[in-house]
Order: sequence, then C-alpha cells, then structure tokens
Amino acid sequence: MTENMRPFRNFLLYKFLFALAFWNHVSLSVENELFTSISNDFPEDGSDKKIERLPLLYTSSHQSKASLDWVVIQNTTESLSLSEITNNNVKKLVALLSNFRPGSGLYNLTLTNVSVDWNALMEIFQTVWHSSIMYFNIDNVTQLSDVERYDFNYSYSSMKALTIKKVLITDLYFIQDYLYQIFANMNITALTVAESEMIHMLCPSSDSTFRYLNFLKNDLTDLLFQNCDKLIQLEILILQKNKFESLPKVSFMTSHMKSLKYLDISSNLLRHDAPDVQCWWAESLTELDLSSNQLTDAVFECLPVNIQKLYLQNNQITSVPKGMAELKSLKELNLASNRLTDLPGCSGFTSLEFLNIETNLVLAPSANFFQSCPRVRELQAGHNPFKCSCELQDFIRLERQSVEKLFGWPAAYVCEYPEDLRGTQLKDFHLTELACNTMLLLVTALLLTLVLVAVVAFLCIFLDVPWYMRMTWQWTQMKRRAWHNYPEEQESVLQFHAFISYSERDSLWVKNELIPNLEKGEGCVQLCQHERNFIPGKSIVENIINCIEKSYKSIFVLSPNFVQSEWCHYELYFAHHKLFSENSNSLILILLEPIPPYIIPARYHKLKALMAKRTYLEWPKERSKRPLFWANLRAAISINLPMVDRKRCGETD
Repeated sequence: MTENMRPFRNFLLYKFLFALAFWNHVSLSVENELFTSISNDFPEDGSDKKIERLPLLYTSSHQSKASLDWVVIQNTTESLSLSEITNNNVKKLVALLSNFRPGSGLYNLTLTNVSVDWNALMEIFQTVWHSSIMYFNIDNVTQLSDVERYDFNYSYSSMKALTIKKVLITDLYFIQDYLYQIFANMNITALTVAESEMIHMLCPSSDSTFRYLNFLKNDLTDLLFQNCDKLIQLEILILQKNKFESLPKVSFMTSHMKSLKYLDISSNLLRHDAPDVQCWWAESLTELDLSSNQLTDAVFECLPVNIQKLYLQNNQITSVPKGMAELKSLKELNLASNRLTDLPGCSGFTSLEFLNIETNLVLAPSANFFQSCPRVRELQAGHNPFKCSCELQDFIRLERQSVEKLFGWPAAYVCEYPEDLRGTQLKDFHLTELACNTMLLLVTALLLTLVLVAVVAFLCIFLDVPWYMRMTWQWTQMKRRAWHNYPEEQESVLQFHAFISYSERDSLWVKNELIPNLEKGEGCVQLCQHERNFIPGKSIVENIINCIEKSYKSIFVLSPNFVQSEWCHYELYFAHHKLFSENSNSLILILLEPIPPYIIPARYHKLKALMAKRTYLEWPKERSKRPLFWANLRAAISINLPMVDRKRCGETD
C-alpha cells in the first residue's frame, strides 16, 4: 500500500468504528485523546493543503459500565444526540464540543436527561454558543440548582434556535432575573422554553433578534412583555396552555411588536367581560388563535383589525353580533364547538373565504348565507343537531347547487330532530314544495275549501239535504214530545193494517178502488187514511208519524203525481226511517202509473233505490188480472190486530 492510500485507510477505519458502536448498542465515551489524525502530510491531490482533523467518539472494549460517561443516541456528520448528561461528564462534554469550531460541519445538538447544576449548564451553553452548532435542543433538565448570576458571552455565535423542554429547578429561593436574563438577551432567531413551569420572562435589554418565541405549557400570566418595545423583529409568538386571563392585556402586550404576524394563545383562561376597555393589537398581526378559552360574544369587540385567520373554536360564543366587528381582511374563521344557533352573516367579514361552524347548536342553517357571503369557498357545518323541517330545505337545495362549498357532505350532515328521522342524512331528507311553502299551502287550502264548499252545496241542493235534516229534526222533536207527554203510548199497539200514502190527484182511485176492495172484501182490513184518521190539533208531521207507527204496513200509491207531492215525500221519508230503525219489511209499493225517471226529483233518491231493490205491485189495466192484484195486496197486509172495529166489519159480540 502506498503512502497516498493512508488517508483513505484511516477514513474507512473511522467509519467502521462508528458502525460497530451503533449496531452493538454500546455506550460511547470520550477519552482524553479526542482527535485522531486522518492525514497531516499526504493530501489526496498531492498538494501541500492539510486535511482538517475530525472528532471521533469511540469506546474501549476493556471499559466497565461504571466508566461510561453518556449514551449516544445519534451520531452523524451533521447531528449529535446524547443522553444522561451529569456534572461528572460535563467537562468531557465541553471538551468534545470545543472541537466543533464554526464551519466544522456539526449543526444539530440534542441533549436529553440532563441532570446538572446551573454553572455546568451555563458552561455547556457557552461552549455551544461559540461552536458550529446552529440548532440546540435540551429535553428533560432535572436537578437544576444553584442559580446565580452568570456573565454570558453572546458574541461570535452560529446559533439560530434553542429549544428547552421540561426544566425542573430544585432551588426554592433564587433571583428570578438571573435565570430570565440569560434567555431574554440571547441573540438567536428562535427560542422555545416549554413545559417548564416558567412564570415570567424579562423584556430584552436591547432590540432583540427573536423572530420566533414558543412558551408552550408554562405558568405565564398577563404580566408578560407589558410595555416591552424590544421585540421589534418577532413574527411568531406561541403562548399556548398558560394562565392568561385578560384579552385586552394580551392585546396591549402585542401593541409594541411591530412585526408580529402569528399569535397562539389558545388553551388559556382568557375572558373579555369589560366592553368599555379598548384593545390595542399589533397592526401587523394577521393570524390569531384564541381557541379553548372562556370567550363570549364580546370577543368581537376586541380583535385585530387586519386579522386574516381567526381561530375561536371551543369557546362560549352564542352569536356573531352584527356591526360589532369590521374585519375586512378576514379570510378564515373557525367557530367550531361553540353555542351558535345559526350561521353568521358576512356584513363585517366581506373577504371571508373559509368558515368552520361544526359542533354547535345549529338546527337549521340560514339558506341566504352564501348570498351574504359571496366569497366563501368552503363551509364546514357538519356535526350539528339539525332539525329536518321545512327551514332546512333551502339549505339542502343550496348544497345541491354548489357541492364543492360544503365540506364533509354528506356524512357529517345528519338529522337529529325529529326523533323519527334521527340518523337520516340530509341528502336523503325531502319535503314537497307544498308542505314548505306557506303561501302556496294557504292558497291550496283555500282552493280546496272552496271546492269542498261548492261540492257540499251542490250535493245539498241535488240531494235536498236541508230537507232531510229538517225532517229528521221534526221527527226527533215529535218523538221527544211524545215521550214526555204520553209515555204510556211509547210502546204503541198496532191499530191499522196499512197506512195509505197517495197524491191528492190520485184520491179518486184510492177512494173508489183501493179502500173499497180492501175494507169491504174478504177479511176485515183496517186502513189509515189521513182524511179520517188524522187527529185534529196535531201537526201534519206528527199525524203522519203516528199513523205510520200504528200501522202494520205502509202502502204508497206511486204515480207521476206522487213524486210531485211534498207531503207524499214526507210520508215516504218517515216510512223509510221506520223500515231501517225497526229492521222491518213494512213498505208496499203500488205503481199506479209508470213514472219516467227524468221526472223524479233528486230528493227521491230513496224512492229510486226502493224501486230498484224491492218488488212492487203494478196496477193492471186488464180487469181479469185485478182479482189477483187484490189477493196479493191483502196477503201482504194480513195480520190479526188486537183492536179492530168489529161493527164496521159486520161482526157481533
């Protein structure tokens, strides 16, 4: 092997030692000799240029576990991660880091499980500050003690970002400023101090280079950065999960931050219950996260005028008051998980493009939302207790016209009320136009009512319903009077074989043919005729009803004259009523002359029904057939009556 191959051989050995340590999961320690020369005398290109020495971490096979200094989590040419840093190995760590001078190539350093005192930690910080490291992360600093004043040198540094998480200070009493001054005056771009129970942070003593500050999950209060005008380059400030209470004080805190663009102050205790207190936000602030606080509708009185993205989810907002906020630059608004009952209008948000109103109390979103918010490109309104009714129809129709605007459709849009529709997706809910258009419903109901009235009126006129009602009323009244005045007559005894109903124009036939042949023929027939049997003083209707009820049969002499008689109609009505009320076969129809159907009035629909369903006797024109006619008629009315005028029948006692 030539001398020119020696640098390449040493480099392969260097890589082999690293691979061996990594795959066997061994803990590496730094020995007193921290450098191994790759080549000092033989550059690969044959020139006089020297190759820079590279740091090497290695372990000896004969070392015991007690002599291990720390655990190497990651070791690459640009990143180094070490764990289990204590006061015992700080000097070795400082010696190691001292070799990474600016430009050496190590940019990321992570230390975890650091258990050192204040001076040891500051010594590590100071060494890192003057090395090539740009991004320094410390996680889980325990047993930090003996905090005292430290004269920190911030000059000549490559550092850009410092992240510290989970710091536990064991000192009960120490001067807080000694701790906060170190961090407040750092000349870096980004600083994160998270989950460390930090209660305060000083304002930098001069114009700060901070552009990013993250104080996640500490105990900071409204006193932070009040009247601090040194954070002139700060763009991002994260104060999530602290103990801020006053929204106006937070706004005053930002008023001096001329470059602030993003503020996250979510998951605090923020309120704004004093409407008389004005808010002064940084004019540069364009994105604000106020989620998970205790804010109400009054928050819209205290918002940055130039805000573009606003997050207010998980608060106690019930509505967006009109005219309270004029946020003409607002493009994105998140109001999820509040108590809103409707979509907010865009009278104060003329540039709104995205709105999230999920998980509120919206029963029926306003359909005119997109009309008042023409620039909205996406609406998230799912997971609300929608009431599937007419009010929701317009909103559903709007979705069908612009599907791309409604985020989460259709899975996130489900009926909650009424209970019989619970679980039904809005896309499957339909109501007719008639059911939801009040004016159309009223007009339709009015038209139907008019049609119904017209039909009822027509039927009443055609079927003579008023006449039947009047007759029913008279029959009822007569029965009531008879019950009160003559209760003993209620169970009346039959006195007549038949009651004769005929038209006065057919009286000659009745008197000359019907009565003589029945009463003077074979047997003794007692007929009831209005001229001789109606009781004077009673109304015609009462007499008709009494005669019909005291007669075994009712004989109706039908002819064209009959259907023209009003009283014949009365008699037919009451006889028909008896037929159905007593379930008897008491009607006998005699067709004296043929009756053309066209001359029968509408009120005689019962007569038409009777003639169609019942057998009737037809008066024969041939004399030879008349004896059979009278025989059939006598047989139809034949019955033994308990009370008969025997003298008239020619019988003796």
